[in-house]
Amino acid sequence: TADIISTVEFNHTGELLATGDKGGRVVIFQREPESKNEPYNQGEYNVYSTFQSHEPEFDYLKSLEIEEKINKIKWLPQQNAAHSLLSTNDKTIKLWKITERDKRPEGYNLKDEEGKLKDLSTVTSLQVPVLKPMDLMVEVTPRRIFANGHTYHVNSISVNSDCETYMSADDLRINLWHLAITDRSFNIVDIKPANMEDLTEVITASEFHPHHCNLFVYSSSKGSLRLCDMRASALCDKHSKLYEEPEDPSNRSFFSEIISSVSDVKFSHSGRYMLTRDYLTVKVWDLNMETKPVETYQVHDYLRSKLCSLYENDCIFDKFECAWNGSDSVIMTGAYNNFFRMFDRNTKRDVTLEASRESSKPRAILKPRRVCVGGKRRKDDISVDSLDFTKKILHTAWHPTENIIAIAATNNLYIFQDKVNSEMH
Repeated sequence: TADIISTVEFNHTGELLATGDKGGRVVIFQREPESKNEPYNQGEYNVYSTFQSHEPEFDYLKSLEIEEKINKIKWLPQQNAAHSLLSTNDKTIKLWKITERDKRPEGYNLKDEEGKLKDLSTVTSLQVPVLKPMDLMVEVTPRRIFANGHTYHVNSISVNSDCETYMSADDLRINLWHLAITDRSFNIVDIKPANMEDLTEVITASEFHPHHCNLFVYSSSKGSLRLCDMRASALCDKHSKLYEEPEDPSNRSFFSEIISSVSDVKFSHSGRYMLTRDYLTVKVWDLNMETKPVETYQVHDYLRSKLCSLYENDCIFDKFECAWNGSDSVIMTGAYNNFFRMFDRNTKRDVTLEASRESSKPRAILKPRRVCVGGKRRKDDISVDSLDFTKKILHTAWHPTENIIAIAATNNLYIFQDKVNSEMH
């Protein structure tokens, strides 16, 4: 189970794709340049570098094992030839630098070919060292370790648009860090009650606004979103805006609170909308409208009658993520049976696709899948009773500008590309 993928993230150009897994490893894939003679090979992603980011630890004060599992990876905007990313497990955030070396100096004056110091009396002439080409080496080095900032499990990290700070959120607190300072962070949200028995909700995800470095949002297990403005006060316990949909009393059930918990929140690239995922739906919120979402899409409404068994097998607590395409016109999220869903916001069309070995053959075309509930079945329909709940797509990512998506299905990474056109079919 160490190779179960736990997070997927494209960098800002989409040329690199990083995955983190339960074993604490990070694998970086690089997109191959297009080749003139093989147009079909355009843009394949191949392994570029693999490194161990986190190791299992033990907290002796609390007698707790700290898993090495990578919860989130975030790329920093590229400043020079090197790439940088942040990765975090439950407790510790690390900044990694990824550099390439394809030349090595030769012709030292004071060292021989093996690198040993020469006898100085034998050095009679000076030579100019030269750079000779060598096989490409990708070096990954840890630059900073941000530890001791969290008592509870870190569920999200987000790099600010100022490119100098980032935040990390756990169940009850959100901290603001400076990328250059590891020994202190600034607590910007604290929802921990004086008495833990009064605890009614936890923070589930958080993200900085893509353009305004003072704004961020965090979601809660009660299904609400809070938009905070760091200019208003240092401790953002008093949110600027609260986005919440009043519950329909006719839909109230034992599971209402569990399924309304928001598992992910993402700002649109434009910064005008927020996308949230709860157990059964994805919702699009306009930053200017707090009372209800502007769009709600049913991901797998056929599971509404199955909530009892999903509660018993703990699936009801699965945390699905969601993603925008580059133009904010299509949204994507995962489901069970290795299905993932796409919703076109303009045409209101939606599609269910499957990430499987059969569908991942080169140039294979993904066939839409349909789930039927009782009654008549069409030829290729799959019955809701035969869905495999152990196969779940929790983590997905969309290339920032092109129609390329990355889907993590347990320990397999699928990369699908729309060759024909850039609109979804």
